[in-house]
Amino acid sequence: MRLLPEDSLKTTHVPPVAKKKKSNRLVEEKSPYLLQHAFNPVDWYPWGEEAFEKARKEDKPIFLSIGYSTCYWCHVMEREVFENQSIADLMNLMVVSIKVDREERPNIDQIYMTALQAMTGSGGWPMSIFMTPDRKPFFAATYIPPETRDGRTGFSELLQSIYRTWINRRLTVLESGKKIYDFLIESATPPESSIPITDQVLTDCFNHFERSFDDTYGGFSDAPKFPRPSIFNFLFRYYYRTGNCTARDMALTTLQNMAEGGMYDQLGGGFHRYSTDERWHVPHFEKMLYDQAQLVLSYLEAFQISQDPFFAQIAREVLAYVERSLSSPGGGFCSAEDAESALLALYPDKKKEGAFYIWKKSEIDRVLNEKTTKIIEFIYGIKEQGNVLSDQGREFLGENVLHIAHSVEETAHSLHENIEDVQAHFEIARKELFEKRDKRPKPYLDDKILLSWNGLMISAFARASQVLKDKPYLGNASKAARFLLTNLIDPGTGKLCRRYRDGEAKHEAQLADYAFFIQGLLDLYEASFKIEWLQTAIKLTEEQNALFFDTDKGGFYDISGNDPTVLVRTKEVFDKAEPSANAIAILNLLRLSQMIGNEQYHEMASKSIICFSTSIENTPQVLPQFLVAVDFSFSKPVQFVLSGNKEHPVLCDMLNEIHSRFLPNKVVLLADGAEGQEFLKEHVPFFRMLAMVNGQQKIYVCENYTCELPISDLQTMIQILDRKLKK
Repeated sequence: MRLLPEDSLKTTHVPPVAKKKKSNRLVEEKSPYLLQHAFNPVDWYPWGEEAFEKARKEDKPIFLSIGYSTCYWCHVMEREVFENQSIADLMNLMVVSIKVDREERPNIDQIYMTALQAMTGSGGWPMSIFMTPDRKPFFAATYIPPETRDGRTGFSELLQSIYRTWINRRLTVLESGKKIYDFLIESATPPESSIPITDQVLTDCFNHFERSFDDTYGGFSDAPKFPRPSIFNFLFRYYYRTGNCTARDMALTTLQNMAEGGMYDQLGGGFHRYSTDERWHVPHFEKMLYDQAQLVLSYLEAFQISQDPFFAQIAREVLAYVERSLSSPGGGFCSAEDAESALLALYPDKKKEGAFYIWKKSEIDRVLNEKTTKIIEFIYGIKEQGNVLSDQGREFLGENVLHIAHSVEETAHSLHENIEDVQAHFEIARKELFEKRDKRPKPYLDDKILLSWNGLMISAFARASQVLKDKPYLGNASKAARFLLTNLIDPGTGKLCRRYRDGEAKHEAQLADYAFFIQGLLDLYEASFKIEWLQTAIKLTEEQNALFFDTDKGGFYDISGNDPTVLVRTKEVFDKAEPSANAIAILNLLRLSQMIGNEQYHEMASKSIICFSTSIENTPQVLPQFLVAVDFSFSKPVQFVLSGNKEHPVLCDMLNEIHSRFLPNKVVLLADGAEGQEFLKEHVPFFRMLAMVNGQQKIYVCENYTCELPISDLQTMIQILDRKLKK
């Protein structure tokens, strides 16, 4: 397990060569991304009033550069532009330069990404924004080369042109900034609506995905293909609601093809960020914590629905990768691993994307014996000339990206071997290749701990402990939750912070931090039945509502509005790489209303759904996670109330039967006569009537705490589930 001692984190991200150079202000920051730029000759400022005041005082435009530490093109632009002394000199003369880590400050990133997309029609990182001293953007781009090439204006030329325009045509610049600012204000909140939505939006969303589905390779777009777990969440629930097998099969097919492709790390587990081709073969090689967390849940649900052990195995392998490579010493989870790494340990500055993961055929031949080589090269589609078909930049010439080109059964048939023998050689080869690869220079690890992403990972481990019947997973989830509650607290306000690194908790937690963490705590309660997790979830929900809820129109703002430097207070509903924070917050309210009988939470959720109803009706396909919350609101959630000792074999067997099935809109509670039941008695009258009789172990199956007769044996539980609930 790659764990970094806490006292080593300060210098983890500073390249050895850079330490000989003069540092800039970013050297005092804890963000790994900002520290990567701490020795650029650019006079960088972190986001803050000092930079804005300098721009006002010196009458200069601001150059805002937004990225993140594992962003490949961010690295390229740093090497080509920000480490170039002549370009840096121009920047220091003509603009005030600000660096922002989008993962630490997603609220800032979201505003300027909206501006970038409005001005250019597309988005991405690094994000390059020129704006006025009062933070209004007037020019936007992504990667900018140092000199003009391939139709892209070079940075030096662009910088000088913008500066001349700033000096000579100021009014034009200000008018442009005002127009973009007005657009940002207008787009910050959804159009008002008071019309309740119907379940037709669920069908409309399904129809869109059915039309866009790639029935050859899976997925819902042409290349590049991104994993969108929120789509799987929606499709599985649509299948559960309607019995439409096409919804189920589209999700299962995509998940299988993703896991058999090169986008999945065939040796070490874990998913890369996205596939550059339509076959899920050649990935962009960075690995993000939020992808691992969400996809674990997708594969767990795929396993529940299909009962195919393949999906359970992928979930286990992803969790093993997270435990091995993304675990921090105290219990939280690190953010990401980079796409590029050094080709050789002796030359750390000579890096290449995918260097850690790709193979030449000759390398594999040297590691494995002849028979094992023949088998593994057939399974993984290894070729002497390399197996990368889509390689416009010729980056992977002669290289192989491992993927399942042929199954074990196909391999056995083609090579005239028995299946058991091929499977044994396959497992040996994976182990030996993994050990050989592990000696290569590893990708850089972004070790900051983000509250929202950790909340997602807590859900993944907690749910895995239920579905896969693996208690150590529950320990990982509990340890992470305790770490967050201990370390991501502002000592001055007692409120949650977004980021922890090197002993410092910083940046006010945003809606996504609260919502994802609360979801994790609810999942942790249902997996452990420790009442402290439910109590903490309720406490944080009250804080979240006070900070972000729009009492007038419904819905949640993404930020509290306490930071005056943030241009716009947004209310986002669309899913991106992470699910919509509004969707998760609303889903949490609906779950809690069922768990503790809080009608106010249900009313807030309903008001919020109506608030976003115009967006839902117009473009349901871009907010599938929100439709998961809508589906929950339309359903009659089932409450499973356990009465007895949670460790008793009878209750454990019945719980295992519940967890083996895909039952998306349910809550599970424990009445054990102890502290937890006393707490629940305060909120739900039903719990005041429960008592164990002669130590009997029972489960009540209820809707709105209207319950059938208690169940005390496994066969009756199975019959109830078969009769009352869809499989």
